[in-house]
Amino acid sequence: MQDSRNKTPTGFHVIIPARRASTRLPAKMLAEVQGRALIVHTLERAQASAARSVHVATDDAQIAAAVGQAGGDGVMTSSDHLSGTDRLVEAVNALGLDDEAIVVNLQGDEPGMPVACIEQVAGLLQRQPLARMATLWARLSDEAQWRDPNVVKLLSGHDGRALCFSRAAVPFVRFGPWPQSEARRHVGLYAYRVDALRAWPQLPPSPLESLESLEQLRALQAGWWIATAEACESIPVGIDTLEDLERFRREAPWT
Repeated sequence: MQDSRNKTPTGFHVIIPARRASTRLPAKMLAEVQGRALIVHTLERAQASAARSVHVATDDAQIAAAVGQAGGDGVMTSSDHLSGTDRLVEAVNALGLDDEAIVVNLQGDEPGMPVACIEQVAGLLQRQPLARMATLWARLSDEAQWRDPNVVKLLSGHDGRALCFSRAAVPFVRFGPWPQSEARRHVGLYAYRVDALRAWPQLPPSPLESLESLEQLRALQAGWWIATAEACESIPVGIDTLEDLERFRREAPWT
């Protein structure tokens, strides 16, 4: 695996979008794990990185209270946002971050995200001045996952620039077995330049985003350069179900 970190990035910020509503696991951000809310575990993971600042962007007073009680910083945002990226836009404006600053979007239900990957995605964007966003991917070794529409796949160019995100089994194989050497799972960890986030609401509607229900296609269809690299460490799946939560309780570092 090529190491795209080179050196630890400095000066970036982490914002963790965390909403109260959750279809599959209601109020999961407040689920207790080892005496602390799930969102606090994610907060602590971000705080262990080289980030200049870490904030939780939420629409819920209880989430904000849990963050504050843990000594973290929160930003109250609207409950009307349709995506975590929209919540980030409000947060960066509330925080008054400079246009050239880099923000890592760490999902609140990713308490197992390796610190090295948080720093990697920030450094990836720092080193590619033409990119407005950066994200990571991991190799797929299971054909069933490659065919699973709930697993988002990614294709990129030789320079790492994203070519395609899709729920379909890509790249399509005209002849032969499934393409294990090229099958990649997109990891939903992003870095953005703040000026790109501020431009996000003005991007034209994206038919591809609507068809696939993948908001990154809005940026790709608008012509944005999205830098990508293979994740430098294994990234566990996020907490979407009660089974995921119980697994985290069993397998986290304290066990």
